[in-house]
Amino acid sequence: MKSVTPFYPVSLNLQGRRCVVIGARDDREAVEKAAALEESGADLLWLTDPSTVAEEDLRDAFFVISTPQDERLSARLREYADRHRFLLCCIDQPRYGFVAMAAIAKAGPVRVSVSTTGLAPRVGKNLKVALQRAMDGRFERFIECLATQKERIKRRYRSAEQGGLRRKEMIRVADGFDAEVRFIYPDWFEEELALSFAPQVIDDEQR
Repeated sequence: MKSVTPFYPVSLNLQGRRCVVIGARDDREAVEKAAALEESGADLLWLTDPSTVAEEDLRDAFFVISTPQDERLSARLREYADRHRFLLCCIDQPRYGFVAMAAIAKAGPVRVSVSTTGLAPRVGKNLKVALQRAMDGRFERFIECLATQKERIKRRYRSAEQGGLRRKEMIRVADGFDAEVRFIYPDWFEEELALSFAPQVIDDEQR
């Protein structure tokens, strides 16, 4: 397999920052990205007609997401990004951007992202669906209760001298939480795996 350098996973604080989505209003990808940016508190600008995008529209941008998968548009956006130093994601065209969108499972304030560096997006999606199924209402309630417990601990152990006790108590309240993960593979892969580990038989002519 050709060597692929994985992207560095990071979460962005977009509160109050100018973020731009380029894509039509009936483009599902653009709709989802715009909603996610608004949820993150971004100052959103949605350019719904990709053919009219101008450099001036992006001059003050912090993060730009383009969904049309238009080679000429993406190449132009890369030039603008290099010039104005904004983060750029061109959906399904990683060679033009600096950011790859991960599949995200979420519950309350918790975000778990999954990236296969573009090698197996369907696998990434299935992992996200499984995580989302596990991160149900009970999980969200647990996170809320855990946050409340941590605030109580902070109030109880305020001084610098009590820092060790504070950390110990915060670890204690999370003890007992665990997660079980199991992968199920397609038949063709199991067969290929079995063949790769099968012992080689050497007949007399090969000796």
